[in-house]
Order: sequence, then structure tokens, then C-alpha cells
Amino acid sequence: MTNKNASEGNMVRAYQRYLKLERNFTANTLDAYMHDLQKLLAFLKEEQLSAMDVRLEHLQHFAASLHDSGVSPRSQCRILCGVRSFYRFLLTDGWIEDDPSELLESPLTGEHLPEVLSEGEVDQLEGAIDLSKWEGQRNKAIIEVLFSCGLRVSELVNLKLSNLFMEEEFLRVEGKGRKERLVPVSGRAVKEIKLWFRDRNLMSNIKPGEEDYVFLNRRGAHLTRTMILIMIKRLAEDAGIKKTISPHTLRHSFATALLEGGADLRAIQAMLGHESIGTTEIYTHIDTHTLREEILNHHPRNMK
Repeated sequence: MTNKNASEGNMVRAYQRYLKLERNFTANTLDAYMHDLQKLLAFLKEEQLSAMDVRLEHLQHFAASLHDSGVSPRSQCRILCGVRSFYRFLLTDGWIEDDPSELLESPLTGEHLPEVLSEGEVDQLEGAIDLSKWEGQRNKAIIEVLFSCGLRVSELVNLKLSNLFMEEEFLRVEGKGRKERLVPVSGRAVKEIKLWFRDRNLMSNIKPGEEDYVFLNRRGAHLTRTMILIMIKRLAEDAGIKKTISPHTLRHSFATALLEGGADLRAIQAMLGHESIGTTEIYTHIDTHTLREEILNHHPRNMK
């Protein structure tokens, strides 16, 4: 039993190294994958099964246990996606001869449409900022950058001065898998960033190692994702916006505004840093009315 446990431990560590070194996962993504994998391993331990002895029926029982535990369909899909990744690795790396997860199905989640803000609602959000406070202009610059660049919140908090190209109106960001991309930034966002720099340049307490971060807190350290989330939720409440929003809502709003403005889906994919065009296609639901009008007006079967 000890040898089996040791072998399984080596296998899990090998998978962790693979995600980190070959898939180039960020620390947050790596932690999420390993946390989900532990759910499977805990289930298998209760069933007195080794991960290498698993068959499809065992994984189906695991999936059923997630449902019975009240795990949401979306979270079930995420966990089972990680299970498939794990077993693909075991097959490729020679730990197993057959992949038991190959025919494992995920639950139907239904169509999930992301919440979005209109340009007017973004203006409302910014209008709720108290610019007389120390953090006021910083927060306005943050909202403007999120909306005009479509950054993930992790990309925003890690944005560096050395990655700003203000004259060219571009930002360089490090996205998922540590992949870098250039993102155009609007003139309005550039203006708000420069106004924030007036306050930032007066700071005398910037902590060593934090000097290159664009957005700092009062104590001279870079912001966290939680800080941004709390700030946006408070602003939404102050602005009277009833929608449930987060920093990611501004990213959705960025993509939706581009699509409605006529931008090519591939261009939106590049700006968002999506590896798959399928991820970007969720935004096409926003413009279905316009799409219908285009078909009615331009398809030869509808033209008189």
C-alpha cells in the first residue's frame, strides 16, 4: 500500500511539473487544477481505488457525487475538464495504457450570457468616483483601462510602467500561460492614466520591488484582485447600477462594444488573449438583432 501511495504521489508531482513547465500555467491556474484534482483523489481513496486503476464507470460515479454534493453544473464542467487533462497526461507520459476519461461527459450548463455594461453605465460608474479622495483618480484610470482594453483583473494588477507605451497608445500585458500580447489603449484611458501619474509621482512610500507597478495602494504596494473587486462593487452600488458586476464585467463590456461596433471576431480574440475562437464566440449573442437585420437586408433571398 505504501508503494502504491508513493507511486501515486510521484505521478501527481509529475503532472504538477507538466502543468507548470510545459503548459506554462500561472500559479493561480496551477493551484485551481491541483485543487480540483484533489477532489478526485479524495473520492478514489474512499472507494479504495488507485488513480491508475480507474475506469470510465468510476469517473461517472465521481461526476455523480459532485452533482449530489450540490456542486454547480459549471463547476462540475471545470472539475471534469481537469480530470480529462490529468488522464491525458498519464496516457501520454506512459503511466496508463488507456484513457478512462475519453468518453466522460460533462453536464449541460445551458447558455451562459455574461453580464455587460453599456457605455452610459460605465460613465455612471466613473461618475460615482469621489475625485477629492486620494484613490479617486487611480480608480477612474482603472475603470477606463479595464473598459477600453478588456484586461483580465490579474493582468491589470500586474501591469508595469515598463509595459506602457503611452505615445503609441499600446499596453503590453502578460496573459494566461504567461503569453504576452499588445493591446491598444484609448486616448481617454491614456489621459486618465497620466492624471493618476500626477498623484503617483507624489508618493514617497513606494515599497522596494513595487516601483514598476502602475497601480498602487496608499501603502505603496501593488493592488490585489480582491481590492479591485471590492472597489467596483462599491462604485456600482453608489452609481445605482443593479446588475451584479465584477472586474470581469468590464472585460465582457469591452468585447461586446467592439462587436457591436463592427470589429472582426478574430481581432477581438487577439485583444482578449483567447487561445480559442470558441471562447470569444460567446459575445456573438449580443448582436443577434443586428445580425438578423443584416441577413434580412442583404441576403439575396430577401432582396426584392
